[in-house]
Amino acid sequence: MIYLDYQATTPLAPEARDAMLRWLDGPGGTGFGNPHSPHRMGRQAKAAIELAREQVAALFPAGGKVIFTGGATEAINLAIRGSGKGGAVSMSAIEHAAVLDTAQDAGKCHVLNVAKNGQCNTKQDLPSDTRLVCLMQVNNEIGTIQPTIEWHRKAKENNALYFCDAVQAYGRIELTGADMIAISAHKFHGPKGIGALWVREGLSLDEVQTGGGQEFGMRSGTLSPALIAGMGAAAQEAKDRMEQDAEHVQKLWKRATELFENWELNGSAEARWHGNLNIRPRGPNGGGLDVNRLMSDVRDVMFSAGSACASGSGRTSHVLEAIGLPKKLAKASIRLGFGRYTTMEEIEQAAEKINAAAKAQGAL
Repeated sequence: MIYLDYQATTPLAPEARDAMLRWLDGPGGTGFGNPHSPHRMGRQAKAAIELAREQVAALFPAGGKVIFTGGATEAINLAIRGSGKGGAVSMSAIEHAAVLDTAQDAGKCHVLNVAKNGQCNTKQDLPSDTRLVCLMQVNNEIGTIQPTIEWHRKAKENNALYFCDAVQAYGRIELTGADMIAISAHKFHGPKGIGALWVREGLSLDEVQTGGGQEFGMRSGTLSPALIAGMGAAAQEAKDRMEQDAEHVQKLWKRATELFENWELNGSAEARWHGNLNIRPRGPNGGGLDVNRLMSDVRDVMFSAGSACASGSGRTSHVLEAIGLPKKLAKASIRLGFGRYTTMEEIEQAAEKINAAAKAQGAL
C-alpha cells in the first residue's frame, strides 16, 4: 500500500516508538508508575514527562507553558472555553471543525471571510466585541499558510486574545506568535491520543476538565508517560530534521505537480505547506469525477476526498466552499498528503494509478 494521507495522520517515528516502550512495562517492570505519585517510580515517570515537556516546548515561541492534553480537540476546547466568557469569538471560515463547533457552542461567533487563494482576508476588520481570534497557521484541507502575524496584531489592537491551531504546522515550519497554540502528536510522527496547548507567559485559563488539578491547575487528569515520552521524542526528531524534511517534501511536491499536470490546484501554490496537494481534474468534465469510485478503483493508495474528520459525511468541504469553489468541483477534489517517509517511487506509482482511474471515468 502507498500512504498519501499525511494531513489525517503520520506514521509513528521509530524514535517515538522506542521512547514509549519503557513506560509500557507490565508486572515486574518499573515504568508503569503514576507520574503524580510521590514514590520513586512516580518520580521517574514525572521526570520523563518533564523531559518531554522541554522537547515539545523547544518548537514553540520562547516563554509560556506546555499543557499536555488528550489531543488537539481537547486543547482547542481548553483555549476557547477556558479563556473567558462574554464577548465573541472571531474565526476564519476555514478553521477545523473542532474550532468552528466549539466556538459556536461556547457563545457568540463571527466568521472571517477567506480569499480565493485560501488565505484569511486581512482587509476585513475585527468586530468590536471580539474577545478571541482563532486562525490556524496551516489549513488541514488545502495546506495554505495563513497570515497569522497580521491577525495576531489585529487581535492585540482589539484587546482580544489570539489562538492558533498549529496542528499542521508544528514540526514543519516555524510557529508564529500567539497567546495560545494547539498541537497534536500524531500529526508529526508521534502517537495518537496525546496533544498539547501552549499558553503564553502571564496568561491563565479556567479549568474545563476539572479534577485533581494537574497541569498547572488548567487541565486535570492522570498523564500518560508513554504517550508523552513518544510525543517528546517525535518533537525532538522534528526539530532535528526540520530542514531535511522540508527539502524532501519540496522535491516530492515538484514531482507531484508534474505528474498531476492535468489537475487544478485548490488554494495558493506559494503560500502553502507543500506536503499538501489538494487538486481537481482540469478537463471540461472535471466536475464529473466520482471520488468515491476513484478511491475504490485505487484502493491500494491511501488518500482523502477532503478532511479526514468529515470523510463519509456526504457534506461538501466547507473549506473548498469558503474559497468559492462550486459544489460540483469541490466534490471532485482529492487531497494527497506526503512527508518524511514518502518515497519518490510511491508518488510516481500513485500518480499513475490515480490518473488512469480518473481517465477511465472520462474526467481527464
